[in-house]
Amino acid sequence: MSRKLRILLTGFGPFPGAPYNPTEPLVARLTQLRRPAFADVELASHIFPVTYAAVDRQLPELLARTQPDALLMFGLAARTSYLRVETRARNAVTMLWPDAANTRSRKGAITREADAMPFGPHTARLLRAARLTGIDARVSRDAGAYLCNYLSWRAIERVKAGGGPRLAAFIHIPLLARGSAARRKGLPPRITLEQLVDAGEAMLMEMMQIARRAPGVKI
Repeated sequence: MSRKLRILLTGFGPFPGAPYNPTEPLVARLTQLRRPAFADVELASHIFPVTYAAVDRQLPELLARTQPDALLMFGLAARTSYLRVETRARNAVTMLWPDAANTRSRKGAITREADAMPFGPHTARLLRAARLTGIDARVSRDAGAYLCNYLSWRAIERVKAGGGPRLAAFIHIPLLARGSAARRKGLPPRITLEQLVDAGEAMLMEMMQIARRAPGVKI
C-alpha cells in the first residue's frame, strides 16, 4: 500500500440570510469520526467563506495541499426540509444575491461551456446509502445558482481535468431542528444534527468504497 485513501470534506460558513450554517458542525463531526473502517483513510476538512473569490482561490490550494482521492461537499438549502443529493452543477450564477463579501456576479453563467455537468453515477449510491439510515433524502438536478452550485461546477472541472480528485459529490442539507423549532405545531419535524451525522457517515463510507475502485487511485 503506497498511501492511505484521502477524502476531503467541505462546508460553508454563514452568509446573508443564514447567520448559522449547519454544514460547519456537520463537517467537524464527520472529520472526527473514529471507526475501524477509517483506519486506512485520511480525512481532511475545510469550511469555505461564502464568496466566489474564496472558492476560486482556496479550492486549488486545498487540492494541491491535501491531494484527495475524493471530495465530499456540503451546503445549506434553507428552503428545503430534506437532504438533497445533487446530480449535476448548472452553468449558472445568480446576479441577484451578493455573496458574503457583498460581491454580485455581473454575468449569469460561470463559463462558456456546457449548460450543465454531471457528478456521475455514484450519486445514486450516495442517495441509497443516506436513505438506509432513515433520513428523508432525495435526488436533485438543481443545485441553485449561488455558491453551492458554483463550488460544484469548479469541483467537477477539477475531476474532469485529471490529476486531482477522481470523485466529487455535493450534498445539500436543511436547517436543523434547534430548541422549540423541533416541535413546531402542524409542521413536520426538522432533521437533527445527529440524523445528518448518521447519513453523512453512510455517504462517506460509500464514497470510500467507490474511490477505492476508481481508476488511478493508488492505495
